[in-house]
Amino acid sequence: MDILIMAILIATGTYMLNAKEQRRRIALLGSHLSNFQIEKLMEALTDGYLRALGEPTDERRTQIWNLLSTTESQLSEQLTRLAVDFSKVDEERARVSRLGIALPFAEKVLPSFTFDMRRALAIHAQGVANVVQNTGHLSPKDRAYMMTAELFLMQHTCHWYCKSKTIATARMLARHKTPHEQLVASVSPATRKAYLALIQGG
Repeated sequence: MDILIMAILIATGTYMLNAKEQRRRIALLGSHLSNFQIEKLMEALTDGYLRALGEPTDERRTQIWNLLSTTESQLSEQLTRLAVDFSKVDEERARVSRLGIALPFAEKVLPSFTFDMRRALAIHAQGVANVVQNTGHLSPKDRAYMMTAELFLMQHTCHWYCKSKTIATARMLARHKTPHEQLVASVSPATRKAYLALIQGG
């Protein structure tokens, strides 16, 4: 019975410490995101892509692609500014555990099992900028798919920072029916290489 009580106390303490740390992270990232309209622009862009892809004529699709170019540029510019803004955060507060589950003080106790959120945001901002500039010379349809993957992977990283990789992946599956592995495979090769090197500790 004593072992059971001790286990309950440890589990409760772990939960409370995790919850406190997650609230701190959410507040920190939220304070930076509040300066921008990134979520609103992401929603407008992904909805616009779906509209364009659903149009039956090339002429109508082209009109929508052209209208979306302004939203793409605005979103890219704001993501770049967010990355610059967040780069000023102290390294200790920017560390993200690479463990699948959230553990209290994991970033301090196991620093070799972490990555830098500041670097992650810079990678995502550059990835989106490359798609906007169409450095890969993609068709509008392929650009839309790649941009969506870049944005969703960035969103996954934000959830990972605030909660854990497991929760971030579950949210992506619930909201977009997209596994983490598929997101990684769908972004640009440059983003994929830099992202995997970061989260795998390369």
